[in-house]
Amino acid sequence: MATLTHSGRAALAAALASQTLHFAWGIGQAAWDDKPVPEPIDATALVSEVGRRLITEVRFVAEDPAGDIVVPTGRYRVTADPSRHLLLRIAFEFGDAPASVIREVAVFAGSKTQPDLPAGQRYFTPDQVASPGILVALERITPIHRSPATRETFEHVISL
Repeated sequence: MATLTHSGRAALAAALASQTLHFAWGIGQAAWDDKPVPEPIDATALVSEVGRRLITEVRFVAEDPAGDIVVPTGRYRVTADPSRHLLLRIAFEFGDAPASVIREVAVFAGSKTQPDLPAGQRYFTPDQVASPGILVALERITPIHRSPATRETFEHVISL
């Protein structure tokens, strides 16, 4: 069997970065609060999506023990060279899902929204999504109790 090289993984990361990407969040199930449930590898959607936001910052990063980008999987630094690691930064607005309890987040590639939406709209509720696209990454998280006084931000590194 052939080995997928680091440069091959960088090519896949570049292809992913060139697509329209959305970061979705959902309420999942309250039962997860007491007993965490692992993410199913065959998932194609969130259990209970409440909305998604267009990802507008996608950058290549490299592993670096002294890097200033810190995520649970390690430390990274931004690099101009294609790499197998992609940094995704997402900032939701104060009014996005303001009363929800968020328990699951995901990255989707190739989502399509309804054609009659206002130009420049960046946040979409499930009824505004014509095609959800392909689920790339899924994470179940410690519950976030949304408030319209808080702007949630996420930094994720996807490694291919």
